[in-house]
Amino acid sequence: MANSPEMRASDADRDRVAAILREHTAQGRITMDEFNERLESLYKSKTYGELAKLTSDLPDVDMRRLPAKATPPAPERRGMHPGMKAAWSAWAAVAGINWTVWLIVSLTSGHAIYPWPLWVMGPWGVILLISTVFGGDGNKKRA
Repeated sequence: MANSPEMRASDADRDRVAAILREHTAQGRITMDEFNERLESLYKSKTYGELAKLTSDLPDVDMRRLPAKATPPAPERRGMHPGMKAAWSAWAAVAGINWTVWLIVSLTSGHAIYPWPLWVMGPWGVILLISTVFGGDGNKKRA
């Protein structure tokens, strides 16, 4: 059943007409001034007849067949993955704490003791280095 011109329009109906007006403005059929005037009238409109008058001089637009707006490609990420930065930060923090403990123990014992923090830093650091160099891009989706 077709809507009669006297029937009251809903907010959704007004939003659809606003989208149609925006599309005609984007295509250059109406100017920005005309668009603003029509938009002002649109939100004052109460019936389908008043809505129809706003687009009566414009060709029909099938909103479902409009081309999808091209989204700009995501900027290429430079630098290290945030997870890898966090892993290196944790490694550096633990290494710093271990070297501080080693230094305190060495100073209080009166002589340099075996540099045991190397055993903490070494294997972990090698694994992180290999992961950083050969790990690839973590942002790519895996199939």
